[in-house]
Amino acid sequence: MRIGELAQRTSVSARSLRYYEQQGLLASERTPGGHRDYPEAAVDRVIRIQELFAAGLHSAKIAELLPCMRDADGGPSEIATPQLVIDLTAERDRIDHMIIDLVRSRDVLNEVIDTATDRITHHKTQAQK
Repeated sequence: MRIGELAQRTSVSARSLRYYEQQGLLASERTPGGHRDYPEAAVDRVIRIQELFAAGLHSAKIAELLPCMRDADGGPSEIATPQLVIDLTAERDRIDHMIIDLVRSRDVLNEVIDTATDRITHHKTQAQK
C-alpha cells in the first residue's frame, strides 16, 4: 500500500511515517516509480509504534524494542535480552512515577478549585444578605 493509504488507515501523518522510516522503525519497498510501498503488516506496526510513543518511549528505544516484541507467529521473540527487560522495567517505573506526580498535581488543582468555589459561594451568599 502507498503512504497515503497507510496514513489514512492508521491516522498517522505521512510525515510521521517518513520519520519512522528514517529512525528504522518502519520499512517500505520502492515501486519502479520510486513510491513507497508498505506491506499489510505495516498497519499493525504503525499502531504499535504509536502506542510506544504514547507510553513515553523515544524512537531509539522503540527501534531496539520492536524486533523483540513478537515473532511473526505471535509468539515471544527470541531476540529479547535480559538487558531489554531491565530497560523496559525502568521505562515502566519512570511512567509509574509520572502517573503518581500527575495524580498529586491533579489533587492540588482540585483543592484550589474547591477553595475558589467555596469563596465564590460564600461571597454570593454575603452579597444577597
